[in-house]
Amino acid sequence: MQTIRNVSDLNLFFHRNEKPIYFISATNFNLMGIDRWVRRFRYINYIDCFDGRHPNVFVPPKLPHEEFESIEDINNYLLQHKAVIDYIERNGGDPAAVFLMFDEKTEELCRELNLDLWFPSAALRTRCDNKMETVRIGNAAGVPSVPNALEKVDSYEHLMKIAEHHGLGQHLVVQTAFGDSGHTTFFISNKDEFDKHADDIIKDPEVKIMKRINCRGATLEAVATRSGTLVGPLLTEVVGAAELTPYKGGWCGNEVFAGAFSEEVRQKAREMAMKFGDQLVNEGYRGYFDLDFLIDKDTNEVYLGELNPRICGASPMTNHAAFAYADAPLFLFHLMEFSGVPYELDTKTLNARWAEPYFIDGWSQVVIKHVENSVDVVTHAPPSGIYRMSEDGAVSYHRFDYNRQAIDSEREAFFQRITGPGDYRYEGADLGILITRGRSMNDDFRLNLRARDWIAGIKKYYGGAPIVVTPDTYAPAPGSFKIL
Repeated sequence: MQTIRNVSDLNLFFHRNEKPIYFISATNFNLMGIDRWVRRFRYINYIDCFDGRHPNVFVPPKLPHEEFESIEDINNYLLQHKAVIDYIERNGGDPAAVFLMFDEKTEELCRELNLDLWFPSAALRTRCDNKMETVRIGNAAGVPSVPNALEKVDSYEHLMKIAEHHGLGQHLVVQTAFGDSGHTTFFISNKDEFDKHADDIIKDPEVKIMKRINCRGATLEAVATRSGTLVGPLLTEVVGAAELTPYKGGWCGNEVFAGAFSEEVRQKAREMAMKFGDQLVNEGYRGYFDLDFLIDKDTNEVYLGELNPRICGASPMTNHAAFAYADAPLFLFHLMEFSGVPYELDTKTLNARWAEPYFIDGWSQVVIKHVENSVDVVTHAPPSGIYRMSEDGAVSYHRFDYNRQAIDSEREAFFQRITGPGDYRYEGADLGILITRGRSMNDDFRLNLRARDWIAGIKKYYGGAPIVVTPDTYAPAPGSFKIL
């Protein structure tokens, strides 16, 4: 087997790949476009975002199932679906699978199907995903978090005693161990704010209690390999925009552009990610991961925020940034790590090359959720494809495509529909993802006029009708789990 020594070898290896590799998830969003780089890479999905028109997406017929409570439930349903099993068997070979989320049951089902699972174990991912464990891994790596305490909290008075003991002040941010930031991050300055979330905070054996700082968020994806940690560009985060999400502090998009951060901040974040990735390898973890950072706007300090030991919502941005087209998408290095092919990479040179502003171009993506506190059935929805905006801000469908690179200018956008006709529309439901060239925020990091026009224009294509109630009717409750 030939040793991979450079990016050319890597691209050739996957251009000639014979092993079926499946991304199994609710949609193909997180790894969109990887099929253009890896031969025999296919998507097995629950939601048909493309109405059967994407050549590498397989969506089995819907079968009755218990209510899904997580992405893991969706994936386990797919792995037990006869049409999926037949599809994998027909494609033959020695298949492998990658997931956004999976659990021990997923691992068992993969073994039954002789599917290699190309990620660290579910148990290890869960341990690393714990926000308390993230702080500890960061401390071991020399990567600091915002001043914090990791302790069990019994009451508001107890919380304030802990804060006083650690010098965290009276304005706090409290996080529980697992979950999306929009659901498990609580801003507390008084007893009333604590009481709103007391049940969530008190039930945990320990929580992360942070000093509240004047910060902006950023995120960076990386791959931990035995040759060192490779890091992608630092992305801005769209957080808590009322037009996009009902969740205060909830992630709802990203931007990538060369001037997003000062060179000092970019370099700090990259160095922190490299150190953190090397420590993950010491912990037994390897492969793709994402780090969220908090940048103190008053001091310019960069702090570790959260670890996502997986691909995530920012992955389409990272894997389509300019450096990916110059060399290779970051996810290919994850696949290389698990493929068994020998490699010897100069990660230092690659990281230095990718750090150059020339290898970062301007894109943004926003995740459009249903923000109203209502539940109905979607009667019509915009199809996935390319949309255009006229001079007056009106949005119209232009043509079908599943390739985001088909966007010609800032007057065009790619929309990937998630919620379609016949689906329930409830508070927090993911309607779809809108990807544009250029920025979606202004210099104050609020949605700009163009982004607001795009969001309103897409939402106008959605229509709904009241639910006709029967004894068997099930409608998702507001705040049901997200699928991206």
